[in-house]
Amino acid sequence: MIIDERLTLMTAILVYFLGKWLNRRYKPLQSFNIPEPVTGGIIASSVFALLFYLFNLEVTFSLEQRDLLLIIFFTTIGLNAQLSSLITGGKSLLVLLVLAVGFLFLQNIVGISVFSAFGMPPITGLLGGSISLSGGHGTAIAWSPIFEKNYDLTGAAELALACSTFGLIFGGVLGGPIAKFIIEKHQLKQTVYSAQPLQIGVSHENAKFASVNIDQFLISVFVILLAIGLGDRIEATLKYFNFELPLFVCCLFAGIIITNILPKLFDLKMWPTNSASLSFISDVCLGLFLAMSLMSIKIWTLANLAIPFFVLLLCQVLVTVLYCTYAVFPSLGKNYDAAVMASGYAGLTLGATPTAIANMTAVTQHYTPSPKAFIVVPLVGAFFIDIVNALVINQFITWLG
Repeated sequence: MIIDERLTLMTAILVYFLGKWLNRRYKPLQSFNIPEPVTGGIIASSVFALLFYLFNLEVTFSLEQRDLLLIIFFTTIGLNAQLSSLITGGKSLLVLLVLAVGFLFLQNIVGISVFSAFGMPPITGLLGGSISLSGGHGTAIAWSPIFEKNYDLTGAAELALACSTFGLIFGGVLGGPIAKFIIEKHQLKQTVYSAQPLQIGVSHENAKFASVNIDQFLISVFVILLAIGLGDRIEATLKYFNFELPLFVCCLFAGIIITNILPKLFDLKMWPTNSASLSFISDVCLGLFLAMSLMSIKIWTLANLAIPFFVLLLCQVLVTVLYCTYAVFPSLGKNYDAAVMASGYAGLTLGATPTAIANMTAVTQHYTPSPKAFIVVPLVGAFFIDIVNALVINQFITWLG
């Protein structure tokens, strides 16, 4: 059963509100800062799995519009990134990048160790390491054919995608509890930004979204489209020089470029950076993207995987929790911003950058905003990690080859 674009979007909206209702009704979900789209998405995918098992009905969604939501979301992140904030987050950006590179090695070592213990080829462990987890579904799809062809690993794609799928789920569930544990254990003082305008991750109940007006909203849409156009040209230019980056990464950088040049060059008073409208658009796109991603997971395709797969995931989750709590948080300064970034990194290293943003959004809506976290984590996840991960994977293949 194939669901068209219109019904897919309608379903995603219902899934989002389902998660919102469940989070408000069941306090543990709210207390541990589980993102609303994650709650609704897991329930929805479980229901679709029951339909498959009981009635042999396979539901397939049309997800083309999900990619557009991702592009718009990262464009808004770029448009909110002022150079002053980037400079402020410079040290944290460098520290988190070093930590992330180190964890790529650790993730692969765990994958290789677990699969080797079960008598599987060590190189298979890479599929359960940084390829599928830090890399996500896109990296898993890109590398799987290479393993099937060069190393005769039948089912490489299924294994890698299964790891990516469960990683996405765990990444969305663990970030909030990690932040709650850190904040309460260390009794962290939350940063106050009373003098700053609205940002992503502000509680909707307190954010006064009523301040959004049609002029501000249309200006935000215009600037987003302008940045996407520039991002498309950046992507084409890089391809010309045989260097590829995902379009959403190019749009992120396009947003950073124009938001730090055009307002100062032309003295634009109504530029949307940190405006209520831009925050509103960003939250809508992120919520729907995550709802679509999780509700479309076909759980039944993962049911027949061997015990090593589940042992691997348990080990990867445990290592992630310990690393975020006892390495990422202390290294980033042991403050509130560090706690938020630790929650985001859990989503990043097990799931994807949008999962990281969703984690941080849930945490900051429960506590207070963290502008630095929303600059540092997306930059590490959306740009640096993909490049470094490819180098790390190649290095491990050389060692194991």
